Amino acid sequence: MSMRLDGKVALVSGSGRGIGRSIALKLAAEGARVVVNDLDDAPAQDVVAEILAAGGQAIACVGNVTAPDFGERFVGAAMAEYGDLNIIVNNAGYTWDNVIQKMTDEQWYAMIDCHLTAPFRILRAAYPVIRELARQDTEAERRVVRKVVNISSVSGLFGNAGQVNYSTAKAGILGMTQTLAKEWGRLNVTVNAVAYGLIKTRLTDGEAGDTTANIDGREIKMGVNPDLLAMMERSIPLGRGGTPDEAAGAVYLLCAPESEYVSGQTLMCSGGLTGI
Repeated sequence: MSMRLDGKVALVSGSGRGIGRSIALKLAAEGARVVVNDLDDAPAQDVVAEILAAGGQAIACVGNVTAPDFGERFVGAAMAEYGDLNIIVNNAGYTWDNVIQKMTDEQWYAMIDCHLTAPFRILRAAYPVIRELARQDTEAERRVVRKVVNISSVSGLFGNAGQVNYSTAKAGILGMTQTLAKEWGRLNVTVNAVAYGLIKTRLTDGEAGDTTANIDGREIKMGVNPDLLAMMERSIPLGRGGTPDEAAGAVYLLCAPESEYVSGQTLMCSGGLTGI
């Protein structure tokens, strides 16, 4: 085992299921101590247990990332348990699609709040902690590079019919990424984004409407029309959607020591798809 992230402390939002779970497991396998987050306690605790069983270290911070105080709780959990903060992965999210003429204000703000406001609050809460840790590093004459990875989408890069809310939020996170790369570079923090294409999770597996997920008291329909899914996969140069583990690998690339001079960038993880 390479343990390239040995001793690092990582926050991963939305890591009880899907891509987030794979990210948490990947970072833990490389030696990171992980703060796992999910809306529900059981999935978060399952991932913590999986990390502990493999010999890693993890704790859970359960809650909705859109809560006004969540950023402080999330950062505070890492500092209270581990006394450090090295990696922040803003992953939590879901889709709630509609064409613009049928989209409600509730649908619009749900996506903006989850995909854009929540990462903003988490990073705002992290700033004073990172600033103090950077000061301590300078005084001790040690160089520590910290990492932020924000999760975007090809929808944020190119737009996607029926997703004006999601696409707008995912485009916004790219602006946040580039801005914080400029603001936080002096603190030895790299800030990058990963833009996913079709990754097969509970959001895309199964027929559209067959299953739902309860998110913040709302029953959101999961799945994609099989014909549409097949058409989407045919448009991907690699010929298939990605797996959560493959998605996690892209995040790991931006957390690894080898990427310490990469900042303000967006890495597409889309199987070669370069548009929608």
